[in-house]
Amino acid sequence: MSAGGGRPAPPWHSQDGHVVRLEWGPTGAEALTRYAVASGAAVTAVVVDVLSFTTCVSVAADAGITVHPYRWKDDSAVAHAEHLGARLAVPRSASRTASAGGQPDGIPPISLSPKSIREAIGVSDLVLPSPNGSTISHLLADAGAEVVAVSLRNRAAVARWVVGQMQAGRGRQPAVVVVPSGERWPDDSLRPAVEDLWGAGAFVASLVERLEHQAGPLLLSPEAGAAMAAWLVVEHDVPSALAATASGRELVAQGWPDDVAIAGELDTSTAVPVLRDGAFRPA
Repeated sequence: MSAGGGRPAPPWHSQDGHVVRLEWGPTGAEALTRYAVASGAAVTAVVVDVLSFTTCVSVAADAGITVHPYRWKDDSAVAHAEHLGARLAVPRSASRTASAGGQPDGIPPISLSPKSIREAIGVSDLVLPSPNGSTISHLLADAGAEVVAVSLRNRAAVARWVVGQMQAGRGRQPAVVVVPSGERWPDDSLRPAVEDLWGAGAFVASLVERLEHQAGPLLLSPEAGAAMAAWLVVEHDVPSALAATASGRELVAQGWPDDVAIAGELDTSTAVPVLRDGAFRPA
């Protein structure tokens, strides 16, 4: 999927004094992951892309749909979907055009929209391109991590699963690399997105609850702790907080308010989508 090949983080950026670590976007997350893998740790990478990739993955997992993440705006996605016998998700804008004009086969389009996936009928496999969560997931798998998709919908279920993975580590030191994916500015530079910070913090908070007896200073890096603190500010009013973010306002203005609402369905999913053999399937 991606050549990857990034370098491990230098020790001072590795957060290696802590079990739960956090870094934004593909470059930093890959560097942390490669450092942890090289140190011999059993690495679980937790990818968070609330609006909307990992929310889409959680909705698909609830429906029994296998998600094949793919590169963003890559023409080979068509051939890849055909090879897999899978549906190919289209951009949101294209899905609206298709809906208005009618699909030749009469099948409603699926896009990077949780609502479109929830309404899909007769779909077992979906190729889902995205500019952030999809690419990051493959990078971290290539770097040697077990990758799981986290949204606000399934953060508690994933936290339970990660604790089980840590306890089954067969003597290897666990490392949990939490990755708020962020968005992209027009020049393709990273735009840290606060909803992903909250999603990462929501997962960290749920993990700490389950490891309370171990939740000393060595558990969370300062970066992971800061994400949890940010989450605690908004946890009692998630729908309003999401709608007020830059990304939420963008989706609402473009006519996708239901996608923002679905992203705010806190702890409604028990699915734990793990990336194996290039696809997200429930663990």
